[in-house]
Amino acid sequence: MSKTSRPVNWWGIGVTAGLMALAGCQKAEKTGVSSNSATNQTVSAKQADPGPKAGGDSMALTLESSAFDSNQAIPKAYSGDGKDISPPLSWSGIPEGAKELALICDDPDAPMEEPFVHWVLYKIPAGTVKLPEGLPTQASLQTPQGARQGRNTFGNIGYGGPAPPKGHGLHHYHFKLYALDSELDLEAGATKKALLDAMQGHIIAQTELVG
Repeated sequence: MSKTSRPVNWWGIGVTAGLMALAGCQKAEKTGVSSNSATNQTVSAKQADPGPKAGGDSMALTLESSAFDSNQAIPKAYSGDGKDISPPLSWSGIPEGAKELALICDDPDAPMEEPFVHWVLYKIPAGTVKLPEGLPTQASLQTPQGARQGRNTFGNIGYGGPAPPKGHGLHHYHFKLYALDSELDLEAGATKKALLDAMQGHIIAQTELVG
């Protein structure tokens, strides 16, 4: 003998589902998290930089300095309170196919809308593996041969060392190295923005050292 089927309460199920959906929406509104937030990330203007092209191996590229370790203090000699000279830098892991290198140093902790630019250096030959201490503050360089320097936020050509406002707290200086698959057609004295625009679509690897 078969059992008698109980009638399905479709109205009750519909109300329950509606309440669950409403609760989910209210939770999302309170937390500010959308259902696709894991795949949608907003990058502020201070952080935005063009990334490597697809297929580039940014993990292989490393940058270091004999003057300071990663996430450690930059010695006074390389600051605005010292000799204000550029620190020695060296790198390894330049990817195959790189034609030129470029370097930007900026400070995203500066009390301004955009990071404070301390150094813009580009058209570095791909075979270069280091920069000596104290590069001349001039637009065109002999070492590395053919390299050019741009204008920093101080309004000067070349390197300008850390000089944060008194009492403003800890600042971080990001030395960012880019490997490019093309030679840039960019005159000496360019700004960081001009360099970023010129590099767009040509970065095959990048790395950074933070002091």
